[in-house]
Amino acid sequence: MPRTIRIASVNVNGIRAAARKGMHAWLEGADVDILTLQEVRAGADDLAASLPGWHVVGDEALAKGRAGVAVAARVPFGAVRTDFADDALDTAGRWIEVDVEVESETLSVVSAYVHTGEVGTARQDEKWAFLDAMEHRMPQLRAAAPLSLITGDLNVGHRELDIRNWRGNLKKAGFLPRERAYFDRFLGVEGADVPCTDGTSGAGLGWVDVGRRFHGDVDGPYTWWSNRGKAFDNDTGWRIDYHLASPELAARVEDYRVVRAPSWDTRWSDHAPVVADYRIGL
Repeated sequence: MPRTIRIASVNVNGIRAAARKGMHAWLEGADVDILTLQEVRAGADDLAASLPGWHVVGDEALAKGRAGVAVAARVPFGAVRTDFADDALDTAGRWIEVDVEVESETLSVVSAYVHTGEVGTARQDEKWAFLDAMEHRMPQLRAAAPLSLITGDLNVGHRELDIRNWRGNLKKAGFLPRERAYFDRFLGVEGADVPCTDGTSGAGLGWVDVGRRFHGDVDGPYTWWSNRGKAFDNDTGWRIDYHLASPELAARVEDYRVVRAPSWDTRWSDHAPVVADYRIGL
């Protein structure tokens, strides 16, 4: 019997701070089945305490107080995987995969937190390495579980529609042509030679940007706003939080939305939750 599974993803900018600022009040009314979190910045005990009544697994960064990803669900998990690439990436608290059995089907869900990056520095080198590993892992993930979903703060605006002030960010991390080229390939026609933003080409992987497919060619809707100036009030934002679905799962999307807070002072994170409903079960 098919059922609808609601999956929400949000960079909480510190789980303890988000809990203090109102995350629980939102969750109480959101009717979420699976919640993926990024920038948790907390250990297992604090994570569990912040989400009472949920089944929770996390991948804490080796560097205390940094990064951290997690997945919480209303039902127990199956397999949990945090091995992603080399030791440097596997200890960074930026990738966790979980399997959930729903109506006799296996749903694989990833919470990912891509590095912010900084042009010309080691931070950007780390970002390139992560995106390389992600491109390598995506076909493997889909092969193991056709119903696969990568969620999270991926820290790249793919298209000009994804950043309000895109002209002012052409040479900055988050909107570099090489970064955007990864998404050209992630979302390109499977097996095709895809022309990329940076002038290169590469094999398309066939995954689907659920938000862009659902909303079409419109500005945003944005998911992150700088705390500087009046960025939130003026909706001068970036769309950097995604649901990237395998084609098989993308065909099951029933709804998608970005939950933008009604005002700057009612936010409990500088990112908005990204929520989608998927039909699972034959």
